[in-house]
Amino acid sequence: MKSEDQTRFLLGISLSDRPKWQQFLICSFGFFFGYLVNGICEEYVYNRLQFSYGWYFTFVQGFVYLILIWLQGFTMKQMVNPWNTYVKLSGVLMGSHGLTKGSLAYLNYPAQIMFKSTKVLPVMIMGAFVPGLRRKYPFNEYISALLLVVGLILFTLADAQTSPNFSIIGVIMISGALIMDAFLGNFQEAIFTMNPETTQMEMLFCSTIVGIPFLLVPMVLTGELFKAWSSCSQHPYIYCVLVFEAMATFIGQVSVLSLIAIFGAATTAMITTARKAVTLLLSYIIFTKPLTECHGSGLLLISMGIILRMLPDTKPSPRVQGSNANAKKPKPLLQK
Repeated sequence: MKSEDQTRFLLGISLSDRPKWQQFLICSFGFFFGYLVNGICEEYVYNRLQFSYGWYFTFVQGFVYLILIWLQGFTMKQMVNPWNTYVKLSGVLMGSHGLTKGSLAYLNYPAQIMFKSTKVLPVMIMGAFVPGLRRKYPFNEYISALLLVVGLILFTLADAQTSPNFSIIGVIMISGALIMDAFLGNFQEAIFTMNPETTQMEMLFCSTIVGIPFLLVPMVLTGELFKAWSSCSQHPYIYCVLVFEAMATFIGQVSVLSLIAIFGAATTAMITTARKAVTLLLSYIIFTKPLTECHGSGLLLISMGIILRMLPDTKPSPRVQGSNANAKKPKPLLQK
């Protein structure tokens, strides 16, 4: 886990004056709450309301984010990073989102789940190559991540109606999305590490304000903008669900950025991966679905991976002399 001297707040709650375990619990609770509500709302919007316009969904969400960030008191005068940093960040984010959506045309659901469940591994590997991090993880953390990934794949595919169906084009697209996801988390961690005065609100505000124009391109090209607008005009109550979902996801997003800033991208990726398992398990408990041996094996591997990750380090991590002095001066990120 990262040690961080920078003062951090999560929606008005001070994190810096609390012990690490409390910081972890507060951020994790915010993340789980935000994305559990997000999952329920998405299920309702896509399946019950038959509103299958993902780009427009994200577009509306962005404007809700901007209003909530303004209510938090953030202004552009508080920015400490140049705009080109966030242009790169938003470009990677939208590229990942587009490749993930596009891969659905070539991969069935079980195949996509298998790939997306492995996200934590490329995040750890990518950390060694991102400028400002060059992070190396101990062997036991790779084993922990592998157990978590295999366990989640077993659990999610246990009741799949069809076997994974692979297509070369689909595999290339989803692999590209995974690489972009891995780069994204590490890039965000690098920004927090090299410019410690960066706040979560700045990161979210700038990524959103730059990302909204990126969304217009696929919406206009596919005609989704006009179709979604027409659908919402006929059923205005859809906006109520979208706004409520965006408010919950805002809490989740800020919590994720807090986890990245304090604990690093790899630990955050493991938490987001574990969240999928918790969501699936809750659905089985709430709707009393039968659990099979494959489900049990998956849960066992997930538990082993989490326990192994929580074991304390046997030796202290080396400290680089003069790191505090370097942290005071913001450095340009990934400039050509």
